[in-house]
Amino acid sequence: MTTAGLTPRPGWLTGQSTGLRLARHSLVLVALAVVLLPLADLSVLTRDPWGELARMARGLAWPAWGTVESPMEAIGLTVAVALWGTLGGMVLGFPLALLFARSRLVRAGCAFVRAIHELFWALLFLQVFGLSPTTALMALAIPYAGIFAKVYAEILEQIPGAPRDALSPDVGRLSRFVYAELPLAWTRLSAYTRYRFECALRASVLLGFVGLPTLGFQLETAFREGRYHEAGALLWLFYLLIASLPWWGHRRLIPLLAVGGVFLLAPWPEVNGGLLWRFVSQDIWPPALLEGDWRGLIDWLAKIPDLGPAIGNTLLLGLLGSVGSLLVALALWPLACRQFGYPATRFAGRSLLLFLRSTPELMLAFVFLLLLGPSLLPAWLALSLHNGALIAFLVARHADAVTPGMPDATGAGRLAYELLPRIYPGMLALLYYRAEVILRETAILGMLGVATLGYYIDANFEYLLFDVAFFLLLVTALLNIAVDALSRRLRPREAAIIDDPCQR
Repeated sequence: MTTAGLTPRPGWLTGQSTGLRLARHSLVLVALAVVLLPLADLSVLTRDPWGELARMARGLAWPAWGTVESPMEAIGLTVAVALWGTLGGMVLGFPLALLFARSRLVRAGCAFVRAIHELFWALLFLQVFGLSPTTALMALAIPYAGIFAKVYAEILEQIPGAPRDALSPDVGRLSRFVYAELPLAWTRLSAYTRYRFECALRASVLLGFVGLPTLGFQLETAFREGRYHEAGALLWLFYLLIASLPWWGHRRLIPLLAVGGVFLLAPWPEVNGGLLWRFVSQDIWPPALLEGDWRGLIDWLAKIPDLGPAIGNTLLLGLLGSVGSLLVALALWPLACRQFGYPATRFAGRSLLLFLRSTPELMLAFVFLLLLGPSLLPAWLALSLHNGALIAFLVARHADAVTPGMPDATGAGRLAYELLPRIYPGMLALLYYRAEVILRETAILGMLGVATLGYYIDANFEYLLFDVAFFLLLVTALLNIAVDALSRRLRPREAAIIDDPCQR
């Protein structure tokens, strides 16, 4: 997995005031979460969660390989959707990246499309293209275009200007970019694209939760029907697919995978242009708005159920998920760090982090939901474990590169007095980077019955109330944009994540 490193700037933690400010940030977050915790529904609503957990564990330990129907077809379709969705996002996002710094409209558009989760895009396109490859590809390509535009633009901004300025003034802008800028950024651009392809694999699996025939469709069905030995086999296939990506996803094999993916994605649906135009121009907009009836628009808004509790649950779960991720990262990163423990314990710790960060939050939440019942607790656990493990993995990698200044110190002393003060600003920066992602995931967990905005979005799509569903998508996007702006203001300036911004 290609991931970001934490690179200290000069004076990363140079003053007592910096340490106090970071500690104050953390204490405020934790205190706010503790104060608001009584407002969260964290009840356990199942009679025998431990028995159910034992049955799931047995299914994972003894997978029933022979019961999986057409596993290679599901894996092939998962890879094809991920590959072509990534390519589509890259093709759309790269030109936008060249305009990103100079156009406020481009930045706003990219922020909007990436603020809506891939599953919500899938629900939207499902109404026009049905359960087809077009739905899956557009659900990935559109938000990924916004993500690629932002990250590519940040990478290009960090290129030294000296090679470009050394060219003759007669050299055109395009030639300067192709010959002086692109070669310097190529390694990081390709590294991030490979990472985004890995993200697309997980997203492609999740598209099965809305009915698209990827690996996630069989996983969701097996778990929901209690066929845990089959679900265990499917999970192992998923983890093996991710773990073996450096071999089968080699750049020399990408053209072959792309050509093969075209045949796996066929047949393509016949798109009714009139139906598509009607959906875009009429169905997703309130009739009163199209007619210019402002009084009718007010009446339409009044008929929408009270969204206060749903917005409150979305923000509360996002806060609890962020604090939980911080606590999980603090607890787990030493398990994978070479400064502590023994080779066997570090291997176990790294394996645990690999398992947790490779499993999408929606899948973890689905499993916890089966164990604990429909409340905010399964969603909180899923968000905390997945994002905390990702942050712990990146922090452990940074701590591995630190040369101890007190080699004779005990493990606890080295942790408390040397390593933690040096890596904590980067950990907090990563947490704020993840805040937007955590809120996006919080919204989609409503599709599992958790009372966030996603619950109402899914319900309105189910009842074909497209105008209300689209309005709720706009509300969700605005919340994500606001949280992203707030996290940027709070992010420690002393820590920089500059290798590859893969945590996005």
